[in-house]
Amino acid sequence: MDIPKLLKSQRDFFATGATRDIDYRLGALGLLADALERREGMLIDALGRDLGKSPMESYMTELGILRGEVALLRKNLRRWARPRRVPAPLAQFPAAGRVHPQPYGQVLVMAPWNYPVQLSLVPLAGALAAGNTVVLKPSEDAPHTAAALEQLLGEVFRPEYIAVVQGGRETGEALLEERFDYIFFTGGPAVGRAVMEAAARHLTPVTLELGGKSPCILDETADLPLAARRVAFGKFLNSGQTCVAPDYLLVPEGKQEVFSKLLRRAVLDFFGPAPLDSPDLPCIIHRRRLDRLAQLLEGQKILWGGGVKTDPPRMEPTLVDSPDPGSPLMEEEIFGPVLPVLPYRTLEEAIAFVNAREKPLALYLFSRDRRAWRRVLAGTSSGGACINDTVVHLSAPALPFGGVGQSGMGAYHGRASFDTFTHYRGVLRRGLRPDLPIRYPPYNDKKLALIRRLLK
Repeated sequence: MDIPKLLKSQRDFFATGATRDIDYRLGALGLLADALERREGMLIDALGRDLGKSPMESYMTELGILRGEVALLRKNLRRWARPRRVPAPLAQFPAAGRVHPQPYGQVLVMAPWNYPVQLSLVPLAGALAAGNTVVLKPSEDAPHTAAALEQLLGEVFRPEYIAVVQGGRETGEALLEERFDYIFFTGGPAVGRAVMEAAARHLTPVTLELGGKSPCILDETADLPLAARRVAFGKFLNSGQTCVAPDYLLVPEGKQEVFSKLLRRAVLDFFGPAPLDSPDLPCIIHRRRLDRLAQLLEGQKILWGGGVKTDPPRMEPTLVDSPDPGSPLMEEEIFGPVLPVLPYRTLEEAIAFVNAREKPLALYLFSRDRRAWRRVLAGTSSGGACINDTVVHLSAPALPFGGVGQSGMGAYHGRASFDTFTHYRGVLRRGLRPDLPIRYPPYNDKKLALIRRLLK
């Protein structure tokens, strides 16, 4: 594909002003919604071929979230896009202030492979709602889904408006050499740094949705059977290949054994006695990642799980007991169905353990004690948080989703998606009269005293 030629066609189309029209944007979102309904089977089949996802998991974690997001944007777009009045200071009387939401222009969305439909099209929908043109670069590691996305979007949108550019690392690097008005990237911190460096050459604003080691704390009051099911759901969803999956457990001393048994029971309930043969346990994306997970387990005390298959790559849900905090298992984001469990003595000790590491994308707490909720939330920093469940905060469109520190910058979902892809232009309209001479030179103490009164 001739990338410079494509980008010029998008710039030319944006310059026509078509995408600034609210009805045009609503029409585009409607076309996307219709295409998602019409091509649902194609997308579910592609997800199954790339990741081994069941139709239930594909709809629950990808298509259902996406359809809800598009519906929310369509419902609220007119209100969000309306200019709003703001007060003007007395010193500028007579004047009126307004804030005008405007699209940035040309947006690049770079999507990952682990939720390749949702993490491609949710930001794309936000960019459309805000009035931008979009280039989508899907991951080459989910080729069937990338092809399905190209087919779906190509059926309803012209490339000068929405274009899918497929390819590997070289294609991504070629796109980053070009000048965009906004870049939205989802992936790992290492590539995120490269994206930010490339964006800096053009002073292009970015949103980086990264990852990290999301902690899960259980306190003395936690409902352990319920926590076991919800932790198992969030951790082993997509075989742990989820940016907000619990990455390690902190459990009160003396409760590791009972919780391990409850967690094991939940895994057996979900996937049966032979999880590697379960149609509800997705694959590891490729053999290299399976080998990496096996390396992370070397020398660790495995309480249960750890079995693998290589064709297709799969790993059993696995629980690891008390790994060394300095081991690679505890320093790297796992991104697989391996869950370390560590004991702690006091809640303050658990909070200190979390704070000794980079800020995570998500934090989970299981507790019946509202005071514990307040202590943990006030004493830690994370992109998002969820109390008495895992992962599901991602599907609440009214909540902004994004990282902090090493886990990312910026946010999206719902209103936050519209805000992310929108420049809020401040406009002050002045009256012609009176034109007070106080602001003009020559200055004196009398003018200064009056300015002090006006600008308090």
